Amino acid sequence: MKLNRAITEKIARLSKLNFNENELEEIQQDLQHMIGFVEKLNELDTTGVAPLTHIATHATAPREDVAYGSISIDQALHNAPDSKDRYFTVPKVINNNS
Repeated sequence: MKLNRAITEKIARLSKLNFNENELEEIQQDLQHMIGFVEKLNELDTTGVAPLTHIATHATAPREDVAYGSISIDQALHNAPDSKDRYFTVPKVINNNS
């Protein structure tokens, strides 16, 4: 499969991502490399290979569900890089200007 500019722009739009011209070109190349890798995997003969649903061959035993005491708000915020009132504060990561 060959990606063209229109498909790359559509993927960016559907992902709600904005790229300048250089970034869009780089993204298109990266996506093309990913598609090439998957196409290469499709060339493998997997006849007789059972599909995996988990990497581990054994089940993990669940641990006992035990409730423990919690720490105070002051203790929780003690090493926080930034906090306001009784809450952690983090930088804004979502831009509403779409």
